[in-house]
Amino acid sequence: MTRTNRFQVVFLVTLGLTVGLFGCDDGATGAGGVGGAGGSAGSSGGVLRILVTNDDGIEAPGIDAVVEALKVDPNNELVVAAPVANRSGSADSTIETRPACGNGDVMPSATASGYDEATWAVDGCPADCVIYAFENLYPDGLPHVVLSGINDSQNVGNVSGALSQISGTVGAAKTAACLGVPALASSQGEGETIDFEAGVAEVLRWLADNRAALLAGEAPLENITSINIPSCDTGAIRGRVDVPLATDNPDNEYPLLGPQDCESTFENPQNDLEAFFNGYVAVTPVPRNSNTTCDKLEN
Repeated sequence: MTRTNRFQVVFLVTLGLTVGLFGCDDGATGAGGVGGAGGSAGSSGGVLRILVTNDDGIEAPGIDAVVEALKVDPNNELVVAAPVANRSGSADSTIETRPACGNGDVMPSATASGYDEATWAVDGCPADCVIYAFENLYPDGLPHVVLSGINDSQNVGNVSGALSQISGTVGAAKTAACLGVPALASSQGEGETIDFEAGVAEVLRWLADNRAALLAGEAPLENITSINIPSCDTGAIRGRVDVPLATDNPDNEYPLLGPQDCESTFENPQNDLEAFFNGYVAVTPVPRNSNTTCDKLEN
């Protein structure tokens, strides 16, 4: 999986009118060559190396909310690499398999709130952002974790591939895990108001619960974690449940892009569709090689 000069870095020189294009250094090769779990997550004095990405684009509100929450903790070392514009629905594609994602240009950027430290916009798919960051932005060791999201809309189920397997948010997280770094994909449900505040709380909770394992290099890699958080137009989030991916949706009982019922009285959900659409935060393992994500990286 050698990607020599796959990306071009665009530097804007503000004290002059020069724009230079520089080819990136050769990246590491192969799913194993980029670094395994041991190489990516050795303790570094309690400072957690976090790569933040998404599929909605560098200026999207979800990634902005996550970065704003993370940056206040001095024990978080942030790098942000996200698509230059919306690349939703690109799954685990790269510009090699989906050229419509972009031309591979990479440039310094900023989030919607102006965070511009180690922040890069990639003209590519979400998976490209992860690959570029691993190959070029971590010379002294890969991140301990990749946080993908918060997506603007839910990514529940694996019902004929939707929604989880077409999601660029989930695809970026799976790409990270295939390359040896644990990952979280977070997605906020559709609603009259998208409740990113609730989503941020869940991301921070997951990070706190897993921080020690991430620093120690002990977090599992076979699955990524996908969290879908309701946006409640009425009522309130009813709790948090660990549930598997739904693989069917009889009679389209839960329209996959439909609203969430946070006033539901449904109890004991058995999968992420039942949980999410009845007002629960759904915490779900997604195999990193679902949709052959890892296999495609090795080819």
